[in-house]
Amino acid sequence: MHDRKAKKLKEFEGVLRQYEPMISANIRKLHIYRDFEQYRQIGRVALWQAWLRFDEEKGNFTPFAYRSIRGAMLDELKRESQFEEHVIPTEHELLTAWVEAKEEWMEPKNETLLVAIEALSLQERELLKWLFAERRTQAECACLAGVSVPAIKKRRERILLKMRSMLVTEEGGS
Repeated sequence: MHDRKAKKLKEFEGVLRQYEPMISANIRKLHIYRDFEQYRQIGRVALWQAWLRFDEEKGNFTPFAYRSIRGAMLDELKRESQFEEHVIPTEHELLTAWVEAKEEWMEPKNETLLVAIEALSLQERELLKWLFAERRTQAECACLAGVSVPAIKKRRERILLKMRSMLVTEEGGS
């Protein structure tokens, strides 16, 4: 029994080597721009499950593997998206206060926040204004900026990380 499992695992190692480029291609085609290893692992598990379920009488393994890998990655992207829609990440208290200022978005009452905002580039401030003060969707921001939604998500994350580090540094220095 143990020999059969070992043999099956050894066979799969060859399959994995052969289909690893397909997993990477799916990551690129789906515009996954972070958590590469997580999605690579999802692709490997999907390939393993496809390999175990595949019936040779029903056709070629390659399209079956492709659909299984892509489907698993899409499922994970959907789960992530649903999570992000329902769970609003709590930002630093100062950033939250700034959002509530809306019309006075460039004149926050908090000096530390003003310094952090002024340290951003014009493009970063514009995106921050669209997202938080004007409450535009990421798709609207992407259209306004002439870039893709994943690019807006990436920029938003970079800006928020930059803001957080500046605010923490300022608080620590005070």
